[in-house]
Amino acid sequence: MTTGSSRTTGSSSTSGGGSISTFKGQERALRADRLGTGGLLLSVLASTAPLMVVAGVMPTTFAVMGIVGQPLLFVVLGVVLVLFSVGYAEMSRHVHNAGAFYAYISRGLGGTAGASAALVALVAYNALQVGIYGIFGFEVSTLLATYADLDVAWWIPALAALLAVGALGWLKIDVNARVLGVLLLIEVVLVVVFDIAAVADPGAQGLSLHAFDPDTLTGAGVGTALCFCIAAFLGFEQAPVYAEETSRPHVLVPRVMFLAVGGVAVFFALSSWALTVATGPDNIVGTAQEQSAGLLFFLTESRLGGAFTDVLHVLFVTGMFAALLSFHNVVARYAFAMGREGLLPAAFGRTSGSSGAPGTGSLLQTAVSAVVVIGFAVADDKPNGDPTQPVLHLFTWGGNIGALGVIVLMAAASFSVVAFFVRRGAAGTQGVRIATSTVAGVALLVIAGYTVKDFDVLVGAGPGSSLSWVLPGIIALAAAGGLVQGLVLRARAPERHARIGQGNEAFQLDKAASS
Repeated sequence: MTTGSSRTTGSSSTSGGGSISTFKGQERALRADRLGTGGLLLSVLASTAPLMVVAGVMPTTFAVMGIVGQPLLFVVLGVVLVLFSVGYAEMSRHVHNAGAFYAYISRGLGGTAGASAALVALVAYNALQVGIYGIFGFEVSTLLATYADLDVAWWIPALAALLAVGALGWLKIDVNARVLGVLLLIEVVLVVVFDIAAVADPGAQGLSLHAFDPDTLTGAGVGTALCFCIAAFLGFEQAPVYAEETSRPHVLVPRVMFLAVGGVAVFFALSSWALTVATGPDNIVGTAQEQSAGLLFFLTESRLGGAFTDVLHVLFVTGMFAALLSFHNVVARYAFAMGREGLLPAAFGRTSGSSGAPGTGSLLQTAVSAVVVIGFAVADDKPNGDPTQPVLHLFTWGGNIGALGVIVLMAAASFSVVAFFVRRGAAGTQGVRIATSTVAGVALLVIAGYTVKDFDVLVGAGPGSSLSWVLPGIIALAAAGGLVQGLVLRARAPERHARIGQGNEAFQLDKAASS
């Protein structure tokens, strides 16, 4: 495809057989042919942070919600997200844009809705990424105190990781994929080793399948448990973000999405089942409440020894680093897409000439992270205060704000799929995808409703706490702000409004308007 902009200057460079406009050595398109199936899959799965889910999310869900049937919840959510992926993947064949969610939503529900979704995506993925710095810094400082007898404030390793992630964000995406791939594969191997050990040495109830019994999903905590568990899947939906950087996006993106969501559902269902097997289904809730985030390490200590558990602690940290880098790359590409289409300043819509990475978007994400981490570090510097509170708040607040935003985006994307194909007169040929998207959209709205309703539980706030509406209100504010921006653009700059969600095609609109 040939792209150009009447507002850019400089020479043209050729990549992948097409002419791509440049601006002072920076391209206005992401480099194609950088990712194959393996690289794309690893980049997407790294953000799921499997070890962080098994060691953090699963014990919390067992302990707080008292739901033994967590393995069955992963199966149920896997089915819902496969239904979501049917239409979402089909959209990826028609739209190749680094602003995946908002691009799809703008194609189905219009540019104004797309502008709203763009800001929600930017805020949500930033919140997810920045939140992990809290738990990362806390865990590294704990490791240093335990194994090196060093007392280091949590924000020091957090800021060090921030700089490392920022530097990697400027490199070629295939280099990032290799880093993510190595860290991810090691995590998966260690969790599988634990799963096998648990099955080989089960608790008093033996190899019980009680956790898959539908009767275990009764009680008031099921809806909130769904909110906890769906956060474990976040990442699979990022595959279309990298569409422009693959050689065959219409083939690779759908393939990777189904591999990711199916693999994550099976992996987490089996791993959470292994936890119930290791303690016994009758004891999993009580043991999780007693051990909290130390549950996995408590169980590996007795079965696999101290050396394995020590390695697991270290890989727990490297897995979080992989998730940080993965979310950083996604935020940078959303900022790039928004800059290219006039939703952010044009500087964000350019890539660095040497690596083809969205450098300005990477800088934005790094700056946002630095401001938030430093803010929480200042809050931590209080005499007689609980030193764990600021860091744990950073993790839980950021994670749940981000998860809510992504759930809302998935629901909106589902309905945009329906609108997209109905508008194209393809309701007959795309009937299955329209039906699955409708079911998925309704299910995701229900989960979003539970998330808002139980937000105080998710963030550990007391009943009646203002956090129960202030924190989800951040997503509502982003949606409203984007909606206002879209309405203003439609009224005052219709040519920019028409570019929302168009990706590289926006440059053709610019060219046509200037000729």
